[in-house]
Amino acid sequence: MELLLYRLCCSNLFYVLLVIIICRLSDCYDPLDPNGNITVSFDILQYTSDGYVARVTIQNFYLYRHVDKPGWRIGWTWSQNEVIWSMSGAFATHQGNCSSFKFQTPHSCKKFPDILDWMPDALPQNRSDACCKGGILDAWAIDPSKSFSSFEMTVGNLGGNSTGYRPLNLTLLAPGPGYTCSPIIDTDPAVSSVIGGRREEQVYRTWKSTCTFSSYLANKTPVCCVSLSTFYNAAITACPNCSCGCREADQSRTLCTSQGMSPSDLVSDTDILQCTDHMCPLRVHWHIKNNFLDHWRVKLTISNYNLGRNYSNWNVLVQHPGFSQNSTSYSFNSIVLPTIGVPDEVALFWGIEYYNDELLQADKVQVGSVTTEILLRKDMDSFTLRNGWAFPRRIYFNGENCEMPLPDTFPMLPNGGSRIDPPHWSLLPIMVYLTYKISGFRF
Repeated sequence: MELLLYRLCCSNLFYVLLVIIICRLSDCYDPLDPNGNITVSFDILQYTSDGYVARVTIQNFYLYRHVDKPGWRIGWTWSQNEVIWSMSGAFATHQGNCSSFKFQTPHSCKKFPDILDWMPDALPQNRSDACCKGGILDAWAIDPSKSFSSFEMTVGNLGGNSTGYRPLNLTLLAPGPGYTCSPIIDTDPAVSSVIGGRREEQVYRTWKSTCTFSSYLANKTPVCCVSLSTFYNAAITACPNCSCGCREADQSRTLCTSQGMSPSDLVSDTDILQCTDHMCPLRVHWHIKNNFLDHWRVKLTISNYNLGRNYSNWNVLVQHPGFSQNSTSYSFNSIVLPTIGVPDEVALFWGIEYYNDELLQADKVQVGSVTTEILLRKDMDSFTLRNGWAFPRRIYFNGENCEMPLPDTFPMLPNGGSRIDPPHWSLLPIMVYLTYKISGFRF
C-alpha cells in the first residue's frame, strides 16, 4: 500500500488530480455564472460506406465570457484509425501523413487533428451553416445568436459496419489556455425543426463534451483593476499598487511591459503598457457623481493602457445591490443578470455597435477609454453613502475579476461617515466614565 501511494505521489497523475481538486474548490466555479461553460457537440448526420458525416457545434453558454481574437481552436484524439476526408466551415491545420491513400487524399490523416474556424470572407465552397466567424463567439447574455459556431466533416477509414467511435481527449483553446474539457459522452440524439416547425428530424447519434474555464489553469495575472471617486470627496482611491505587476525602478520610464521587460527586449506576445503604479492593461473607474432625492448617478469609465491592443466586443460586469432598482445606462448597452444564491444584483454592460463597442488602444500621450453615466433609482430602505455602500462589490472585465481597493481606502464622507460605525456596546466604558465624572466619583 505504501509503495502504491509513493508511486502515485511521484507520478503525473497525482499532479493532474491535485490541479483538478484545486480547480474545483476555487475558481472553476463562478457564483455569478454557475452554469457557464462551452459545450462541444458532435452530431452524426448520416453514415457513409466507411464512416459518417458529422456536424460539430461549439456553443458558448458563458453569460459574460466571450471568445475573442484569434478565436477558438479545438482538437481531439481519434479512437481508431479515422481520417477526415473533407471539411466545410473549418479546416485542419495539418494534413499529416496520407501516403497510404493512393486514389483519394484525405483532408487530414492526423491522429490528433487541430481545427480552426474560417474567417468571414471564406469562399462558398469552404462554408457551412453557422460557420466562418474567425473563431469569435459572443457571450450568451449579450447575443445568443452569435454565441455558437459549427462545421461539418466527413470521417472515414472505419469499415462498412461501423456506427462511429467517440473521439477522445477533447482540447479547447479559446483563444488561450485555461479550459478543461470533460470526456466526450453519448447523449440523447439532437432534434431539430424543419418545414417551418411542422416537422422534427433527429440525428443518428450525439456526443458531447463540456469545457469550463479556470484562471488558475491559465496561470494568468490580473488584467484589470478598479479605482473609485465621489462628488463629496476630492480624494481619489487609485488602483492598488502592483495590482497586475510592479513597474521597474526607473520611475521616469513612460513605456513598460506586462512582464517587467525593457521594450527593446520584447517578445511577440508581450504587451506594451503605459507605465503606472498598478501596471494593469485596463482600469475600471467608478465615480459617484450626484445624489438626488429619489435617484443617484454614477459615471463608469473603462481605460485601456495597452499600446498594442484594441478590445473588441468588450463587456464589464458590476455587482452592486443598487441594481435591484430600475437603472438607465446612457452610452452602453446593459442588462441585469439573473443570480441564484448571490446577495447582490449583477449588471452587465457592453458597447453599442459601431459607436463604442471597440475599446481602442492607448498611445504615448493618452489612454483609450469608453464611458457612460448610469442613473439608478434609490431603494429608500437601503441606500446610503456611508460605509462604502455605494461602491461596487466586484467588477469583471471580459470575464476576468478586477483587483478592488481595500474598503478602508474608499473615499470617506466629509464628516467621516464612511467609516464603519463602532458597535454600541463599545461606547459603554465611555458612558460609565462620564457618569462617574459628572457625579463627582473618584476612581
